[in-house]
Amino acid sequence: MPGVLAEVRDGRATWRGASGVADVTTGRPMRPDLLHRVGSITKTFVATALLQLVAERRLVLDAPLRRYLPRLAPDGVTVRMLLDQTSGINDYDHVIFGTVEGIEKYQHTTIRPRELVEIGLGQEPTNPPGARHSYSNTNYILAGLLLERITGRPATVEVRRRVLRPLGLWRSSFPGTDPTIDGPHSAGYVPWVDGTLRDFSVYNMSWAWTAGALVSTTTDLNRFFRALLGGRLLRPAELAQMRRTVPADPTAPDGVGYGLGLLSLPLPGGLVWGHDGVVLGHQTMSLHSPDGRRQVTVALNATHYWVPGQPDPISEALFGFLFTAFGEPATALRALTGRPGHGLLTPAPGTAALAAPLPALSTR
Repeated sequence: MPGVLAEVRDGRATWRGASGVADVTTGRPMRPDLLHRVGSITKTFVATALLQLVAERRLVLDAPLRRYLPRLAPDGVTVRMLLDQTSGINDYDHVIFGTVEGIEKYQHTTIRPRELVEIGLGQEPTNPPGARHSYSNTNYILAGLLLERITGRPATVEVRRRVLRPLGLWRSSFPGTDPTIDGPHSAGYVPWVDGTLRDFSVYNMSWAWTAGALVSTTTDLNRFFRALLGGRLLRPAELAQMRRTVPADPTAPDGVGYGLGLLSLPLPGGLVWGHDGVVLGHQTMSLHSPDGRRQVTVALNATHYWVPGQPDPISEALFGFLFTAFGEPATALRALTGRPGHGLLTPAPGTAALAAPLPALSTR
């Protein structure tokens, strides 16, 4: 792994650290305050804004989605099913990132939210509405369109108005169609088909929008989750709805759970809450105690390094760090998820097209 950065909080005590390099060419060191693409952690922010609308009685969780988006919503899908990923609506990213050519194409191509929804709806449903959890970015593109339909404002503007600005998360932003990260950040490496590490930190994130385009920092993410779990953003009723989970894997009902844009992970010491995110080159995990006092957010600047069936020492080290932050044995996660190298929940875009090990880095 070229570089890693993290922040751990326990009450008022904070530790920040970084290791490795932000750029393998120049040797520029990683710093704990660098900006990072946080991927699907965006979903927690979007779900929070929608649950505020529920509290304002402008949105009903169990209402048919067609009440709000009549031209886009499939029969039987409710608002809740979008947010807990049980709608059965298929994902679009395995279509647009089904080949390496697609991954290169969308680096500098803008794709509109409705186009993404049409691609997702054009695939066979993964399951009947409400039958089981099936992770799909299409759900949260629809959630963004829903936010716009109800408020009359751009979805990212509404998230900024309702969440980012009130909490003072000044370093968190949505880049829109600008492919660059506006501020100090690391590269984002993917082992490419030619055996090199390719930097994808410059990328048009319109393909992810309200499903995964947020740029943030470990400090801002910890501040957000502490406010969320501590009741500063949602009333108790809506926070309880957010924590109402379904099994992420129906065959493991006691494993990872998924609520409304929020995942739960059962550790020996009790549940922790948060989300993870994976985009091309940047990976982030953010986990928190139920009251938000004990927190860990860690970010890595390479993805797609895992190979099914082969040892994955990077993930072993990552999960060892996460579990140490919670005072847990590092061996606990494998039994809970069985998915080392694939994060806690979020599937990595373009995995099928990029099944190759991370190239070895030369030492100096």
